[in-house]
Amino acid sequence: MSTPPDSLLLPGLSAFADDPWFQPATGQPGASDNYDVLRQGQHWRLPEHFNIAEACCRRWARSRPGATALVIDREGQPAQTVSYAQLQATANRLSHWMRRQGVQRGDRVAIVLPQCLETAAAHIAIYQLGAVAMPLSQLFGPEALAYRLHDGGVQLAVVEAAVLPAVLAAAAQASSLEVLLSVGEASAFAEPSTGPRVLAWREALESPESLSGPNEDFDAVQTAADDGAVLIYTSGTTGPPKGALIPQRALIGNLTGFHFSQNGFPCVAPAADGQADPPVFWSPADWAWTGGLMDVLLPTLYFGATVVGSPGRFTPERAFELLARHRVTHSFLFPTALKAMMKACPRPRERHPLRLRALMSAGEAVGDAVFTWCRDALGVPVNEMFGQTEINYVVGNCAQALDARGQPVPGWPARPGSMGRGYPGHRVAVIDDAGQECPPGTPGEVAVHRLDVHGRPDPVFFLGYWGNEAATRAKYTGDPAGSWCRTGDTAVMDADGYLWYQGRADDMFKAAGYRIGPSEVENCLVKHPAVANAAVVPKPDAERGAVVKAYVVLAAGFNASDALVEELQTHVRGRLAPYEYPKEIEFIDALPMTTTGKVQRRVLRLREEERFSTEVQGRKLRP
Repeated sequence: MSTPPDSLLLPGLSAFADDPWFQPATGQPGASDNYDVLRQGQHWRLPEHFNIAEACCRRWARSRPGATALVIDREGQPAQTVSYAQLQATANRLSHWMRRQGVQRGDRVAIVLPQCLETAAAHIAIYQLGAVAMPLSQLFGPEALAYRLHDGGVQLAVVEAAVLPAVLAAAAQASSLEVLLSVGEASAFAEPSTGPRVLAWREALESPESLSGPNEDFDAVQTAADDGAVLIYTSGTTGPPKGALIPQRALIGNLTGFHFSQNGFPCVAPAADGQADPPVFWSPADWAWTGGLMDVLLPTLYFGATVVGSPGRFTPERAFELLARHRVTHSFLFPTALKAMMKACPRPRERHPLRLRALMSAGEAVGDAVFTWCRDALGVPVNEMFGQTEINYVVGNCAQALDARGQPVPGWPARPGSMGRGYPGHRVAVIDDAGQECPPGTPGEVAVHRLDVHGRPDPVFFLGYWGNEAATRAKYTGDPAGSWCRTGDTAVMDADGYLWYQGRADDMFKAAGYRIGPSEVENCLVKHPAVANAAVVPKPDAERGAVVKAYVVLAAGFNASDALVEELQTHVRGRLAPYEYPKEIEFIDALPMTTTGKVQRRVLRLREEERFSTEVQGRKLRP
């Protein structure tokens, strides 16, 4: 394959030369650690007006209409290639149609779709209407859908035909829902006599309602940077999901995390064979979640690059296939996915021609075992990242940055096991209960200040929780004009500004008087060849308060046994503090996970509490 023409490349800093909204800070040649320079050099350029649809699609449809925006790879089918011009034209038709259905500025429109053209087009169409996109996972059942559709006051939803039954069942509890636009064979489902109307995507976009003149253009609404753009619900790891209203400007605030976590995206650097591949991004992260939407789809489109979409279930084999087939240069993979890939194919480059230049991971602690495998087996150091729905990624690592000429220079070295440092543009600290910064080495809660290191407003913050002012106020500590946003996650910051994750505040526990962070024990267990994944929770104990318990998913070829339990206990005892090894191990087929790929330790913790309560009651009833 020959080197792509210059018109398809985004080398060096040329991608930022004419960018009206974002200029990344640059490092210095010869430095081994550019963090301080990058941190001080990052300055926000916040406009009064900003629209994600203009930034991510319309400008490229005008300037580079033939450039590839999307490649949709459905297993067993030819890949679908979509240009920026085609994406914009589809979005325009959808905007016209939605406007004729009554969608107005500020209205919430739900999207229940996989990684496909229709998902991307729906987002662009909604943003240029000035409406609010509300992405929802296809994995939600009727109850979960009903809660969010009702809470968000959704009137119209774009859904995949396969999930129509669930959405229709949910509609009975979401009285505001009036219209469902079905992608796929909607005719397979009879339109109900009551509830929302069901219309087919193809028919709607070919109808006169989707047209306005011969050019099919759409006059986008001028939105303020502070206008709401996305209503996205938290994953519910610690309680009922809350709708976080994300403003248009948050995408700009998000770009430093994206740029630096992807080693200077979209810099084009030659691979080992001397060829320079254009930037191509793939991730299995669902576009219904912050990790897929704000960390993959929208920022990649913002830079005019290509996103690979892959509807369907994740498997390690499928992941390696996609990475190789589409010459993927950048990716975001959850630790759970990386663990599965590591176990399935320890030496992937012997079988797959990988082109990776950058890899980011988040959701759980990566751990040094996975870190080492990524560096040695995939050929790229994994840039671990930390963030959450309300503010997205604000902490992470960056193996490579760019200098003022657009040439690669070191970013800041990753320390295995660390979350990284606060990304340039964000002021991050560990604070105590009173909102004061903790000294280095002291555990506390990770927090982000509303003002950056230059004293200017940070654009990354959400607007608030939908219909829940009390929860919004509780999220912040201090003066509203200059407050800390609490994340609910605990960590230690060392003297160099690296953060070391301890766990969710409610995941930490004490066992026999010792404070236990589950991630450290879990990481140690995964290093054993028999362990595919693990979750650590407290098991209530009458004498010691709690003991350490591990739920373990076995790797292929291993069977549960008392001998294996003892072997795993010895494995941990020899590597961690004596009080950290799991006093009890229970083998389980699969860990309870959120749809974002996070382990729901809360579910396992409640299971142990219920078992203990039942046991206590049983003792009381015995004669």
